[in-house]
Amino acid sequence: MISSVDSPLGESWDDSESFVSNRGAPETPAAPQRGASAIRVSVAVVEADPPTRDRIARQLGDGPTPFASIEELAGRLSGAVPVVVVLGPSCAATSELGIAERLIEAHPNLGAVLVVDELTTTLLQQALRAGVRDVLTVGGDTEQLLGAVHRVAQSLDATPRRPTAPAAPSSDPDSDLPEMNGKVITVFSTKGGAGKSVISTNLAIALAQRTGQPVCLVDADLQFGDVAVMLKLTPHHTLVDAVNSLDRLDAALLSSLLVTHEQSGLRVLPAPLEPAFADQVGASEMVQIVECLRSFCGYVVVDTPAYFNDLVLGLVEVSDNVVMVAGMDIPNIKNVKIGLQTLRLLNTPMEKLMLVLNRSNSKVKLDIGEVERTLQVKADALVPSDVLVPQSVNKGVPVVLHAPKSPVARSIQQLADQFIPVTANSKRRR
Repeated sequence: MISSVDSPLGESWDDSESFVSNRGAPETPAAPQRGASAIRVSVAVVEADPPTRDRIARQLGDGPTPFASIEELAGRLSGAVPVVVVLGPSCAATSELGIAERLIEAHPNLGAVLVVDELTTTLLQQALRAGVRDVLTVGGDTEQLLGAVHRVAQSLDATPRRPTAPAAPSSDPDSDLPEMNGKVITVFSTKGGAGKSVISTNLAIALAQRTGQPVCLVDADLQFGDVAVMLKLTPHHTLVDAVNSLDRLDAALLSSLLVTHEQSGLRVLPAPLEPAFADQVGASEMVQIVECLRSFCGYVVVDTPAYFNDLVLGLVEVSDNVVMVAGMDIPNIKNVKIGLQTLRLLNTPMEKLMLVLNRSNSKVKLDIGEVERTLQVKADALVPSDVLVPQSVNKGVPVVLHAPKSPVARSIQQLADQFIPVTANSKRRR
């Protein structure tokens, strides 16, 4: 067990409980409160070179426990106390990252931050694949290091501890989630700029409003996802946190990682905050997360990148419906046609595909009937062009909330109605 020390951010911890205080860290969203404004976690520094180890420790404050090697740290871990370990430059070697990876896999309550002399793309990828949460340079800002440690601490503190005795009944509403078999709707486009994220965001909110059931929006555009920005959300957790918790992922844990859009009640699982973290989320991990979401959500809407990859194909396979978004221009229509041909070659059931023509009233001398004949698919929804859409995006308020009676909002509401069973729809309208 790591001996008692003062934590780097101002509080103390002992063998049974530890804290990383919000005081002294950069302004980041606070972790869910549990009676005290502190995060229960310990901090360690691992570095073979004593001067470098001391320098990193000084950046963190007076409290972190120093270790000369990862093996030395491993011998002191009990698993009872969550630990954030800051790995120094000597740990950046491939062999050391391999040891760190095995240690992280063996200890779910361990989160790692790597500090290196020089950050390269290759090193970043190796570190992320080893399970390291963040990579910084030695000469970086102290506030950046404190912020990275704090974010990892928040993530570990949100993760349920492995109980040593049968757990008592919980009063947490997320621990008693209703069992459901929700519908998965993947929104896809073969060309960027077609309005895919606008459609998926507004569709998810319309479903949340019109069904009263739990609805989750997943931003699977791992490198450049915009869902959190479009909804003006400041997420505490992202898809990366869900992937890092897969070995113990259940409905209650996954629900705790979601951020709620207060105006609509929509739950959101945002994309990684930095493109470099995209490598941590594979197709199988994404499918597992979506299947878990469907177990307690009535609808799971997934926003995807505008290109085919293993992740998109995996989502298409498990989805109940795939919404193809097409803009009213020749390059867009050409790409959608190729995309539909690709899906047919992959034996994707055509009955689960839905075509949405966005900006359908644009005066671009393209006839809707001609587009449908070219694609050999009839459009399921026509979303008109409206200046309200960019206005709502810039405000961070989706158009179905910003202007619910506008033609564009009504078209998305009608699209949402196509996913709602007729009995539920009729009850809602009475």
